[in-house]
Amino acid sequence: MTNKILYKPLSLSAQTAYAELQDQLRIQAIDRLRALPGAFHRQLQKGRSYVYYGYRDIDGRGRMAYLGPENERVLELIESRKKVKEGSIQDQTQKLTASAQALGCMGTLQKHFRVINRLEQYGFFSAGGILIGTHAFLAMGNMLGVQWTSAQQTMDVDFAHAGNNVSIALAANMKISVHDALSSLEMGLLPIAEFSGKTGAQYRNPLDPELRLDFVTAETRSGGPVVLPELGLALECLKFMEFSLVDTTQAVLLSKQGACIVNIPSPERYAVHKLIVYGERPNSDRVKANKDLMQAAAIFQVLSDNGQIELIRRAWRNAEERGPGWKKRLNQGKSALLKQYPELLKISNA
Repeated sequence: MTNKILYKPLSLSAQTAYAELQDQLRIQAIDRLRALPGAFHRQLQKGRSYVYYGYRDIDGRGRMAYLGPENERVLELIESRKKVKEGSIQDQTQKLTASAQALGCMGTLQKHFRVINRLEQYGFFSAGGILIGTHAFLAMGNMLGVQWTSAQQTMDVDFAHAGNNVSIALAANMKISVHDALSSLEMGLLPIAEFSGKTGAQYRNPLDPELRLDFVTAETRSGGPVVLPELGLALECLKFMEFSLVDTTQAVLLSKQGACIVNIPSPERYAVHKLIVYGERPNSDRVKANKDLMQAAAIFQVLSDNGQIELIRRAWRNAEERGPGWKKRLNQGKSALLKQYPELLKISNA
């Protein structure tokens, strides 16, 4: 069987436009937070440092908004923001968004972007929200400097939050209303599932089958939904979900309407997680199961070609160490992966 080419490298010009766009969006995020009296803080989590903005809400409570992993570039942007002229940032952002897409960066459907962007504007990602699923995969490609060769269309827009059950760097105590954010779009999105009298974990537009939102979190001991008053939302619990919520990163999601920064799983953990949940798909859902394998294979190819096999192996070992059930499902996914992508044998020997 010949090797399947699952990605094409983006040009240096496209990668540069993407990097500059991410800088501009980070500056915008810093601007919004600086409008609230407060200060930047660093927090250590499992040996890594993350940046937050602490401020007082109108109710007098202290809040912490997540900005991202601490690195030299983020710190430079925080400092240099003081010297940037007001009004110039948005114009530059629009130009860079158009340029990045014209040069090959992949975008998402406009109706899906409207939802994701509105949640970003309301602070969902600063409050610890994470974009998962195919939209995260699209954003991940641009972040990695590649264009996926397989078309990625989906009707679902999937979000996750760690809740109070998983200790991760994104945990924050901002207070927002997801329901208000979605209602403000006037797109006919209605909560479908409701738990404990709270807004439910799933939104749909009955007149638009191509628009469905799911909000999930890691499985709890009780197996029941997780209600987050800080978000005004209940989240559906999924087995093995916590694996993708650890060591998250940030990427830019693009569309013809614009761009926004989102939290997404780290590529290596996203790919390994796809193998773990592969066997959980029912036989009637083989299309999604095969998409799981394709996305995992594409990420493995990119990381391998970039000399980052050790990242994959570290995530793989972490999954195996979580118990026999995890290891069994991971091996099932690995077997299915190698049947379709035998060239990945050397990568999967963790």
